[in-house]
Amino acid sequence: MQNQPVGAGLGRVGPPQGVPGYRLLSLLEPARPRRIAASPRAPIFAVATVCIGAFMGQLDASIVSVALPRMSGSFHASVGAVEWVSLSYVLTLVALVVPIGAWADSVGRKALYIAGFAVFAAASAACAIAPDLPALCGCRVVQAVGAALMQANSVALIAAVAPRARLGRMVGLQAAAQAIGLAGGPALGGLLLSAGSWRLLFLVNVPAGIVGLGTAAMLLPRSRDLAPARRIDPRGIALFVAAVAVGLLAMSFAGQSRDGVAAGVAGATAVVVAIVTGRHQRRSAAPLVQPVVLSAPGLRRGLSAALCGYAALFGTLVVVPLFLTRDRHLGTTAVGLLTAALPLGIGVAAPLAGRLADRMPSRVARSGLMLTVAALAITAVTRPAGPVLALTLGAVGLGIGTFTPANNRSVMLAAPTGTSGAVAGLLNMTRGLGTAAGTALAVLTFTASGGLAWPLVGFAVLGCFGLLAQ
Repeated sequence: MQNQPVGAGLGRVGPPQGVPGYRLLSLLEPARPRRIAASPRAPIFAVATVCIGAFMGQLDASIVSVALPRMSGSFHASVGAVEWVSLSYVLTLVALVVPIGAWADSVGRKALYIAGFAVFAAASAACAIAPDLPALCGCRVVQAVGAALMQANSVALIAAVAPRARLGRMVGLQAAAQAIGLAGGPALGGLLLSAGSWRLLFLVNVPAGIVGLGTAAMLLPRSRDLAPARRIDPRGIALFVAAVAVGLLAMSFAGQSRDGVAAGVAGATAVVVAIVTGRHQRRSAAPLVQPVVLSAPGLRRGLSAALCGYAALFGTLVVVPLFLTRDRHLGTTAVGLLTAALPLGIGVAAPLAGRLADRMPSRVARSGLMLTVAALAITAVTRPAGPVLALTLGAVGLGIGTFTPANNRSVMLAAPTGTSGAVAGLLNMTRGLGTAAGTALAVLTFTASGGLAWPLVGFAVLGCFGLLAQ
């Protein structure tokens, strides 16, 4: 059993009959060529395909942030208005990954992943030719739908092809791809902006999407262990989307520190909507997340740890540029190079830590936490600059890159049979919520402290992070 994929079993292959759009979904899940399916490297081929989507998603998230000032001038709009180019994408992505993940468990993960590449590439081309800011934000919403179709299924696809004894290292490869995309976004964005318009930042996704579409069709296996077709609860999905959207808006308002009343009203509304959503889910005959999923041993702890980890990561990534620009008076290029040390540390550590996590997951997770906390503590005390700051940020990245594969492995192994898509969707949702929470907390703390306590933000979050870790 050690060599069986985590998602292997005796379930159906391909989309189940009786699901709306069965014929179309069957066409979207073509079988792999026999030579590829029989190859001992077939799991690596599939993981490499998933890494393309992981790289694209993080590259797009970081590359657009560089262009917001240029977009503000191009559209003659305020920075607050242009922020919706990013916010509309994040809101849509976080709100959809769980419903899409649950849907994929019934209709086919490969089909939705391929569709995600197609939607993402087409929406990227539409973003590049958007005539005004509202049109660009609308295209970004569609682009986020494509990203959600990919991200909600990425870890589940890895779990479906990875032998149990190698799951950690393959999840580590995906984490490395995400880190490379995150680190490369600002550098590539700067080059494209210097070469021409901000529209080039979206056009770069089109050829990558076409390549991903072709490799997904050729290299990903058809879906197995699909759950029976589930009833859809439109009211439950609408409530869930509203809860996530209002919650992220509250975090955004709090992080901007411009309107305390708006942040308070949005926060209170988010709490009320979340309570209503929870009650509806408990009473619904077709809940968005099945109770058996959330009751799985260790799952909630792993998801909470993932949320805290991404809060620490993105909180640090947001505050460091503010600190370097305001207190150290560094230019954009120097800030980008120093900040890139953190995701590069993740990229170095994740593949190696993934291998070790297959043998001693708890020890690897604890080691990563200890390294990250120590690096943040040193940074908080010494407030370094230049190469020393790059080293401490790189150490933070090494720690997070060590923890993440072990934690993701534990989460996916805890998923009940036939629910890997829903669990992967939950995992991606917690990452998005952690990203938003870390960003808001970091900016709020930086503003309130006058930039004196920026390393302590990540340090405080990682205090909770350590308590939740396995």
